[in-house]
Amino acid sequence: MSSVDVVVIGGGPAGSTAATLLAQQGIRVELFERERFPRFHIGESLIPETYWVLKRLNMLPKMQQSHFVKKYSVQFVNARGKESAPFYFHDNKPHECSQTWQVVRSEFDTMMLNNAREHGVTVHEGTRVHDVLFDGARAVGVTVRAGDGAFRDVRAKVVVDASGQNGLISNRLQLRVWDPVLNKGAIWTYWEGAYRDEGRDEGATIVLQTPDRKGWFWYIPQHDDIVSVGVVAPFDHLFKGRGPFEQTYEEEVARCPAVRDRVANARRATGYFATKDYSYRAKEVAGDGWVLVGDAWGFLDPLYSSGVLLALKSGELAADAIAAGLAAGDTSAARLGAWGPGFNRGVDRMRRLVCEYYDGFSFGRFIQQYPHLRNTVTDLLIGDLFTDRVDEVWEPLESLYEADKRPIPSWNAAAAVADAPARANELYLPDDLSRRIV
Repeated sequence: MSSVDVVVIGGGPAGSTAATLLAQQGIRVELFERERFPRFHIGESLIPETYWVLKRLNMLPKMQQSHFVKKYSVQFVNARGKESAPFYFHDNKPHECSQTWQVVRSEFDTMMLNNAREHGVTVHEGTRVHDVLFDGARAVGVTVRAGDGAFRDVRAKVVVDASGQNGLISNRLQLRVWDPVLNKGAIWTYWEGAYRDEGRDEGATIVLQTPDRKGWFWYIPQHDDIVSVGVVAPFDHLFKGRGPFEQTYEEEVARCPAVRDRVANARRATGYFATKDYSYRAKEVAGDGWVLVGDAWGFLDPLYSSGVLLALKSGELAADAIAAGLAAGDTSAARLGAWGPGFNRGVDRMRRLVCEYYDGFSFGRFIQQYPHLRNTVTDLLIGDLFTDRVDEVWEPLESLYEADKRPIPSWNAAAAVADAPARANELYLPDDLSRRIV
């Protein structure tokens, strides 16, 4: 048996962020990752607010020297194929933080994990955390299983669960609650030689509404002439009474001229992927001796590409709380989870914008009616979620509602009934995944 200050379960962006920031303060951290990097992961589009966490991690020079496509804006295409004016981040906030990147996650995540090593984190790849050890209600360490099959216990003052959708602690304590509104799914693939704009629009994320308004496509340009293109729609629409994933995807592309035309002269670079049951949240962010970060805490619909931001931000907030708690000799739930309410409020803001879009919200119409709020809407799109200032958009937005429509209610996950054992977030990978993407 060994002991450290903090054990981190999972080497994705949330885990590597928390581990790096703790190690920077001289805290002994061991990170256990069940896979060996690089490994495939979805979620390729960063948003500008990731800049500030990347800066703390000393990752900015690595990103600036990378071959990742630079992203300056996001653009929306409505069900009729009409394109909005691009939302240029720099026009709203003239700072280098307003340029971000479209990343290949296998490469980005490997960079993040190696960065954790460089800052003093002891990283174990190919090592599965078999169980979290508890003394009563307090987490006190983990049992790990190495690649040779041997088990050993590692004691820790704090356990950070960054195990992604596996959610070791969340599942054990039945904390996961599925979003009652955002029950979506996605099917996607990668195209080589697909259309992309030029100049500062080359790396733009494009969100294209399907003609029947039941869903939308993401269109994310990457390096090596690859574009990630996926369709998101209600679970039942994509997965009930339809054919194989590839058939459903091709049918959706055929029905959406704005997407069909963009990939008409391209060839598929990989097989098809699918994931079900997108949005969920844990009822708590922390307990005595443990903290949840990233997808182990929750996931929000990918409409505004907030996934990596929420991973980095939760990792940062958790690391700061853990460092303060260790210094004070207090690793209680109250101390480790003090950041939870503010973080949840920020996620709620993005969730409301997502729900409004699915409920028919038009960015173009809104900006025409309230041009002075264009910058505030852009703030939300870049991920500036954790300030009350952006709440000024909601009352004007509600003024455009039909007479009988009520405001979209916030979702109190803490008061909901958890049902983690009853449902599972599933990811389906093709057999012919190219080595470039992996």
